[in-house]
Amino acid sequence: MAKCAICEKGAHFGIKVSHSHRRSNKMWKANVKSVKVKVNGGSQRMYVCTSCLRSGLVERA
Repeated sequence: MAKCAICEKGAHFGIKVSHSHRRSNKMWKANVKSVKVKVNGGSQRMYVCTSCLRSGLVERA
């Protein structure tokens, strides 16, 4: 679900390191919103990241 329909931005995985250098797995999720978007003259609900919304790649319905 946490994947942008426009730029395909999704979750990233890595290792979180504490101050005492204990390591554990971490997941960073994209900031994805469910938005009504104009597509081919009609409107459709899609998951779009906020960077695509701000840059104007998507027109809201």
